[in-house]
Amino acid sequence: MSLMSHSLNAAPDHVPGRMVETVRQFTPNWFAVTMGTGVLALALNQFPYPVPGLHGLAMGLWLADIGLFALFSLLYAARWTFFFHEARRIFGHPVMSMFLGTIPMGLATLVNGFIAFGPALMGDTAFAVAHGLWWIDVALAVACGIGVPFLMFTRQSHAMETLTAVWLLPVVACEVAAVSAGQLVPHLPAAEGLVVLVLGYVLWAASVPLAMSLLVLLVLRLALHKLPPAEMGVSAWLALGPIGTGALGLMVLGGDAPALLAAHGLPEAGTVAKGLGLVGGLMLWGYGAWWLALAGLKTAHYLRHGLPFNLGWWGFTFPLGVYSLATLSLARATGLALFEVSGAVLVATLAGLWIVVASRTLRGAWHGHLFVFPCLRMA
Repeated sequence: MSLMSHSLNAAPDHVPGRMVETVRQFTPNWFAVTMGTGVLALALNQFPYPVPGLHGLAMGLWLADIGLFALFSLLYAARWTFFFHEARRIFGHPVMSMFLGTIPMGLATLVNGFIAFGPALMGDTAFAVAHGLWWIDVALAVACGIGVPFLMFTRQSHAMETLTAVWLLPVVACEVAAVSAGQLVPHLPAAEGLVVLVLGYVLWAASVPLAMSLLVLLVLRLALHKLPPAEMGVSAWLALGPIGTGALGLMVLGGDAPALLAAHGLPEAGTVAKGLGLVGGLMLWGYGAWWLALAGLKTAHYLRHGLPFNLGWWGFTFPLGVYSLATLSLARATGLALFEVSGAVLVATLAGLWIVVASRTLRGAWHGHLFVFPCLRMA
């Protein structure tokens, strides 16, 4: 009996054939939808100018994001339950395995949403929920940040000419969790807050330097082998992710540090952390501006020659979203109109891109075109 027929027979008989195939072809890059939707909700909630109904819209998007994350988690769990031997092929796939990092990053948007929107719905219980989910997010992020590179070193085949920015996905998950740590700290008791703050810096350090190293390799790859194929064209935007998240992480953790570290007898360290957050955030923001301009130019090139739609288009959203949040954080820290106006433009651009990508994703999901598990083509 073939592996395919065995897997199909393992599924419950009452499940319609299309649903069986949807589960069988379900891939973790669907969690990029939750990343993009969640970051848009958070960005709209911080929009610097008053817009009637915007907070309610942002909260609605976050609640929808919870539903999407739950649905995708159920589908992916079913994939591993009924098609285990096929699902495990992902560990040997040099591209699809990178998208395992989207799972903790999608979860991080829910954690931040519980902090931003949860108190209005469930009071202080929202902070306890966010705290519990954060620990789960950290475990998943660390597992991806260490496990996927180990698979790259031991089981997968890679070459310089095939390197793309998707290599960043498992690595960046830890710094995304670091940002959530910074958001969570002010709502925790001092002792717990100090632990989360310290772990936030550790997670940042376990991610950002490695991500910056990968960006150096990416520049070399682009210079030597030119742009990747059109189906990977949107990956150009992924480089903006670790830069925006790195800047945001430094600023939110630096904002928490003075009061918390002073309460534990380390006032000088808190002052340094706050200054480092602002200066580091500014420097990373400038670096991100270069990558943003480059991503725009590369996208224009692809659009002239054809840019096929796939789930990779969600790469437009989360990187731009975290860079927008970093910009808005700099606006609040400096009071400069440069960052306030830039942040508003970036958030508006993010919203427009989300509408385009979400509508095309709904169409593709309805017709079943987007449910493709490339690992099945592996020998």
